[in-house]
Amino acid sequence: MNARALQPTFWDLFTPKLVTVLSERYGLADFRADVIAGLTVAIVAIPLSMAIAIASGVTPDRGLYTAIVGGFFVSLLSGSRFQIGGPAGAFIVLVAATVAAHGVEGLILATMLSGLMLLCIGFLRLGTFIKYIPYPVTVGFTAGIAVIIFASQIKDLLGLHLAGSEPGELLPKLKAIGEALPTFSAPALAIALLSIVTIVGLKHYRPHWPSLLIAVAMASLATWAFGLPIETIGTRFGGISHGLPMPQLPVISLDKVMAVLPAAISFALLGSIESLLSAVVADSMTGRRHRSNCELVAQGTANIASALFGGICVTGTIARTATNVRSGARSPMAGILHALFVLLFMAVAAPLAAYIPLAALAGLLGVVAWNMAERHAFARLLLASRGDALVLVATFLLTIFRDLATGIVVGFSLAALLFLHRMAQAVEIESGHPGAEDEDDAGTPYDASVATDRDVIVYRISGAFFFGAAATVAAALDSIAEFPKAYVIDVSAVPMLDSTAAAAIEGFVRKSRRQGVAIYVTGAHGHVRRILRTHGVRRPDVSFYADVSAGIAAAHAALQPAAEPLQSAILIDR
Repeated sequence: MNARALQPTFWDLFTPKLVTVLSERYGLADFRADVIAGLTVAIVAIPLSMAIAIASGVTPDRGLYTAIVGGFFVSLLSGSRFQIGGPAGAFIVLVAATVAAHGVEGLILATMLSGLMLLCIGFLRLGTFIKYIPYPVTVGFTAGIAVIIFASQIKDLLGLHLAGSEPGELLPKLKAIGEALPTFSAPALAIALLSIVTIVGLKHYRPHWPSLLIAVAMASLATWAFGLPIETIGTRFGGISHGLPMPQLPVISLDKVMAVLPAAISFALLGSIESLLSAVVADSMTGRRHRSNCELVAQGTANIASALFGGICVTGTIARTATNVRSGARSPMAGILHALFVLLFMAVAAPLAAYIPLAALAGLLGVVAWNMAERHAFARLLLASRGDALVLVATFLLTIFRDLATGIVVGFSLAALLFLHRMAQAVEIESGHPGAEDEDDAGTPYDASVATDRDVIVYRISGAFFFGAAATVAAALDSIAEFPKAYVIDVSAVPMLDSTAAAAIEGFVRKSRRQGVAIYVTGAHGHVRRILRTHGVRRPDVSFYADVSAGIAAAHAALQPAAEPLQSAILIDR
């Protein structure tokens, strides 16, 4: 199946999804669903936004400013129907380091500059290149950030009082925490554990309940009722404001711009990666397709607006976006309403925030860090191949002990070198003595009956399938308009496949199985089949066959269970 897409126009690329939705006869029932989803997401976003802001070294109200202003503009201009914008845990490390080095004014300036960079990336249509970040690099830096976030919460989890300011680097931080252990507070630890147990328990037994808000409310009530001697938002910050401040520009000078420029570049890089990952998650849950460059323009505008109102970095947030989808959202109106609900909370219930114990918010972020770590993906990559494991571990360790930008650059460079090595091996293999079956298959075109079969769609992938091509292939697979009963994915002409490509195939398989579509993978040789299986592409979700004809025969046999089994369909996935 070879198709050449028409060149999209500027309007096709940059029309916000809100405009698209409103042109599709958006009705009262849709609005009602968006109201419920927006309220649900706001309930999640309120405690999380404050916790992320505090962990980032700023006051909790700045996290709420970010959720309100940033969330509003992300949804208003987004290239995704379901994206929820706001402060994200992935930014905690970068924001805290920027505040420590340049103060809050420097942070706001860096946020504004990162917004301008994101606008440029989007309008120059460079969003496609963000998708070239290899899967092991993404998992590595995400896990590294999770470790750093958890380490930053140990102080409040245990109620410690450090002799000086908390160091930013991991090893000095752990040393300072160790020296402060004699100041350990049992009530603080008890409140933190109460929050963690409540969140985890509700997620398991009552997944539709607002576990984060319930946990923080229970911890606040316990702290007030028993008069526990632990820090709260009120004792450390004096509470939060009742609404948004007036917008104002940060202090801008050439020296200041040059000083915060590295931080702004890091914000823009991480923000683009996180927002597009979040949009992809929403796509996988709904079957929709986002507009990547439009999404980056929305993120850029949101960061500029957030900075004007004193907020911090904005990006698409995976957990809140997934909550939005699961809550039944129909359009970007849900994200806009979520921002308005957070604003309503600030106007009405701001005094109650003073009673929230910091240990409860630390417990909340501990759960966030645990969920961010992608433990299963980390373990799969360690087993996938030595090359992928090297990229993963290098990115992970450099993110923890050096910085995020270094981790991404080194990880990407190692992945590129690994790709060149694998390609060299693939060329050596193909220049040897291929079997007659391989030669025949390479030169045999699909016949007309295959191309016109409405029940079974055959999709052939040719060439090296690696992180640079994974986004293109995934988009092509998702754009197949028909709804067949089975897919046959032929990889006989794929000499090399990496973890990013395997993850793309696994995502397509997962979505297809939810739609009740059977998947048959054909022509996968030993290395390709092993990588696919390592990443979850295995029975019973898929079946592996030796060639396309065998896969098609098996698909038709499965569609007609009463028919005689076809001998030509030789199953090789034993």
